[in-house]
Amino acid sequence: MTKEERLAWWHEARFGMFIHWGLYAKLAGAWNGEKIPGIGEWIMRNAKIPIPEYEKLADDFNPVKFDADAWAEVARQAGMKYLVITAKHHDGFCMFDSPSNPYNIVKRTPFARDPMKELAAACNKRGIRMCFYYSQALDWHAEGGAGHWDEVGEGAGWLSYARPAEDFQKYLDNVVKPNLRELLTNYGPVGLIWFDTPVAITPEQSASIRDFVHELQPACLVSGRIGHGVGDYGSLGDNEHPKGAVRGAWETPATLNDTWGYKTDDHNWKSLDYLLDLLVNCASKGVNYLLNVGPTAEGVIPPPSVDLLKQVGEWLSRNGEAIYGTQASPFPVDPAWGRITCKGNTVYLLIKQWPAGDLRLSGLKSAVKGGRLLGCPDVAVTFQQDGDTLALSLPANSPEELVAVVAVDVEGPLSVERMLVQEGDLPIELPTHAAEITGTMEASPAGVMAGWATDGQSACWAFRVKTPGIYKVAAVTRVHRGHKELYGEPDVEAVVNGKTLHGKVDLSRLDMSEDAKAYQLLPTPLGDVAFEQTGDYTLTLTASKFDLPPRSEFNPDAPRGFSLVAVNVAPSAS
Repeated sequence: MTKEERLAWWHEARFGMFIHWGLYAKLAGAWNGEKIPGIGEWIMRNAKIPIPEYEKLADDFNPVKFDADAWAEVARQAGMKYLVITAKHHDGFCMFDSPSNPYNIVKRTPFARDPMKELAAACNKRGIRMCFYYSQALDWHAEGGAGHWDEVGEGAGWLSYARPAEDFQKYLDNVVKPNLRELLTNYGPVGLIWFDTPVAITPEQSASIRDFVHELQPACLVSGRIGHGVGDYGSLGDNEHPKGAVRGAWETPATLNDTWGYKTDDHNWKSLDYLLDLLVNCASKGVNYLLNVGPTAEGVIPPPSVDLLKQVGEWLSRNGEAIYGTQASPFPVDPAWGRITCKGNTVYLLIKQWPAGDLRLSGLKSAVKGGRLLGCPDVAVTFQQDGDTLALSLPANSPEELVAVVAVDVEGPLSVERMLVQEGDLPIELPTHAAEITGTMEASPAGVMAGWATDGQSACWAFRVKTPGIYKVAAVTRVHRGHKELYGEPDVEAVVNGKTLHGKVDLSRLDMSEDAKAYQLLPTPLGDVAFEQTGDYTLTLTASKFDLPPRSEFNPDAPRGFSLVAVNVAPSAS
């Protein structure tokens, strides 16, 4: 079976449920009466709990309120099409009946049931794909597993692995592969294995595990966090918004609050606005959205999680046509009013900012046949098309509180202008994912071109100005305020419309206050340029004089240098 065949259902699904559940839920973020900083499922390591002490949690772990049908029903009502649950997290405890590993929920707890078996049956009844999370490298319990802090000493870092390589190979052979065989032979069809945190694993070991999974279930996907780029699809950072359409298959794992595993005192629930924003943004970039819940030790999904997911599901019941089975926006940048997806001969306009007048879309070359407002079959949507500019007449008020969707049906194959086109008199954003890059640089799925530290490289954009005038040009970088040594302060030069503009990155402008964000966007002004007439232009950006300090001992392999996000070309206020 080919990778594309394995991915067919996954692209159609677009939205899944993540579940982090294990012994750590019993501690709920506290150890010996003390609240432990960090995410809930990492408490064994963060609190440095000895293995014998942590093992005792299993003696009275008894989730008597666990109801597989109730959990699967929450996923169904949320509009989720697959479910990924932690079969084994970094603490090494198996949440399934493992013949090869007695340290599991059936043999070590008074619960003595296999929740994975019950959940697989409940998902199957509802047409939800059952999937498993499995920590293949970090294992703080098993002999040979990576991440044992007592072996590497204080301050060595959670990625450290001190034992000989042959010990880790024995762990893969004696723990990981037997567990995977059990998961892939005892629970029916498995949609995917969600691996995590490869750390000590080698490229050959990652490929070996991937092949092992495919041998047991050829249709089962292997997630990108198996390591070394050998998975069936890639994983963005936790809660990471993709900036532009990504190449290949990607997924964003995300939390409903700040933790993955349950913590009693984490009530920082995300708003429905935030959840829908990430959902529609991921879909518009061709990225799946895997949203997490952290059940209690009794087996209850926290009510705020259930309420939020139900609201997302209600929105999807009206607007899911614009999410499920769609592809990334074919337009080079997002419009100011929202996001775009497409499917066949239909373009979906996901409108976050309802217009006061007509809704305008620039760059659509295909002839429009008609438009419709999802969830409102009786509402007429009229339009005018002038070249590649579409103007839609919509009702005065949005039918949705947050995101409304207009479906635009076109004639023949969908055709759009790939050049960056200014909308009216709005600023023009030149993002890294839309640049033609000379050299070894490339933009990440998050839209950051990190580690630009050598001369002879450039980023070039072609764009169309629709409103003549004087424009201010600025290069926007992303900087972590806690690791300024990674970036330096290079000179930056932009050539546009026959004029050369200069600037210098100034890290002293970062907000270093206690409440400031860790990652900050830092604009570097380059100067003004005049566009005297409507037309097509290019801008080429280069950087030099990087003057980077020595590599950080904290993270010696991190990319250093100019970390470009975009170039902004904004109308001058004067």
